Amino acid sequence: MLPNTASCSPDRPSGHPVGGPDGVSAGAAGRRSGVPVPRFRRSGGTMGGMAAPQVAPVETPATDEVPASDRPWVTIVWDDPVNLMSYVTWVFQKLFGYSREKAEQLMLDVHHKGKAVVSSGARERMEHDASQLHAYGLWATVDRS
Repeated sequence: MLPNTASCSPDRPSGHPVGGPDGVSAGAAGRRSGVPVPRFRRSGGTMGGMAAPQVAPVETPATDEVPASDRPWVTIVWDDPVNLMSYVTWVFQKLFGYSREKAEQLMLDVHHKGKAVVSSGARERMEHDASQLHAYGLWATVDRS
């Protein structure tokens, strides 16, 4: 029988010496000191003989989206069953100074599409516009464009 040989180990074939120069096996030395000793071979700078993973650069697609902080706020007027179309047109002309044609187009959008954006800009200004529209009896909200 050969001294200091392992019977069967995945890392060391049978018949090869085990341990360091003093002839003590790595496992026995580790158990004596209370510190486990890893049992794997070193191979040319890679772990387990495998090549290190390669990281390929990822291309980011160009987008045309505007960040939420840069998008303007809008005032939206919603359709209601109460106000006459001529009244809504008049309110748009009075509050926003729109021409009759522009005010009628916005009123028709409210009537047919259910809503229309009547102004856009800073949040505070849009809240003011919505408040004024409420004072005239129109249903208006403020949102991001």
